Amino acid sequence: MRALTYHGAHDVKVDTVPDPVIEQPDDIILRVTATAICGSDLHLYRGKIPTVEHGDIFGHEFMGIVEDTGSSVSAVQRGDRVVIPFVIACGECFFCNMDLYAACETTNTGRGAIMNKKAIPPGAALFGFSHLYGGIPGGQAEYVRVPKANTGPFKVPGTLSDEKVLFLSDILPTGYQAVLNTGIGQGSSIAIYGAGPVGLMAAAVARMLGADQIFMVDHHAYRLAYAQATYGVIPINFDEDDDPADTIIRQTKGMRGVDGVVDAVGFEAKGSTTETILTNLKMEGSSGKALRQCIAAVRRGGVVSVPGVYAGFIHGFLFGDAFDKGLTFKMGQTHVQRFLPELLEHIEAGRLAPEAIISHRLSLEQAAEGYKIFDKKQEDCRKVILTPGSPEIPLTETATGTQTVTGIPAV
Repeated sequence: MRALTYHGAHDVKVDTVPDPVIEQPDDIILRVTATAICGSDLHLYRGKIPTVEHGDIFGHEFMGIVEDTGSSVSAVQRGDRVVIPFVIACGECFFCNMDLYAACETTNTGRGAIMNKKAIPPGAALFGFSHLYGGIPGGQAEYVRVPKANTGPFKVPGTLSDEKVLFLSDILPTGYQAVLNTGIGQGSSIAIYGAGPVGLMAAAVARMLGADQIFMVDHHAYRLAYAQATYGVIPINFDEDDDPADTIIRQTKGMRGVDGVVDAVGFEAKGSTTETILTNLKMEGSSGKALRQCIAAVRRGGVVSVPGVYAGFIHGFLFGDAFDKGLTFKMGQTHVQRFLPELLEHIEAGRLAPEAIISHRLSLEQAAEGYKIFDKKQEDCRKVILTPGSPEIPLTETATGTQTVTGIPAV
């Protein structure tokens, strides 16, 4: 089969690799009909995540048709159309029984990203996301083996296009969990740092839940303009504003700050000179710039929700400020499976249209070019989806414009 594989930092290519096979009785083999490049994939692409090996298959946002099933699979059958959560969970362990699927203690045989070396089992394995998270081949491929198929695959109706439901695999439930974690509702205020795909999904959810003010901070003007036009956010460009948190506070009721804040940036935030030096010297694992801004922008007693990926140590965490303000922090990988039924209902009712953020539609064979475009933010790129088996699309037609795929005009 054909699959996108890793060959070093900024070096990925589509190769011919062995077809996946059933390895465990609860496996399925999925024929991928649509997959996507996620912002988290860029961490791997840039060589920022350890234990990524030559030939690893990327991709944790994908869906398709069940081609084969193991002997103990009962939840799905051949021919079913399903979306695959990026979190691989057993559905039976202590954490899965509490709907904390990302904490599943049986699927990841690695150590996870925990740095303190304590005897705590790692969280769930993830598709296509380094050997820290199980080393499971990802879905940017024609076929993929899906373990724990009685818990993961989620059936979707044939009345909805792939593009409408594909993001149930990751970015929509991730944005949804991030906003729910803030506790905001009708008339609330929220700030979202990062206008990438997860940040945009968070803005869509906040608008659906009735937030009165949605501030969005980013340094790409085209992404902010899109978010303002689509979700009614108040845009703040941090390349033009030295202190976005101060700007946010001054526009909130009583100048108290927002009720909740979402850090959808994570460890590759554009930080200070000191942080850049410490990161290059491997003395620090993450930039704390976005997190410090979140702590500053939220009101006393508010919630800082962190869906953005962090790794290792952070310079200048400002824990004293967090203590003084009585803040709550909620963070971590997404418990995807718990949110899928309600999110599908929102999509079917038209309350959420996740496909709107798609800017580029490419064939799987063009995946390497898709990574380059997304990484460099070329052609006003917001989100790239890939279709295995489709003919190559001229790249001049993939930017924002009038190209139509599966009947849905590009935004």
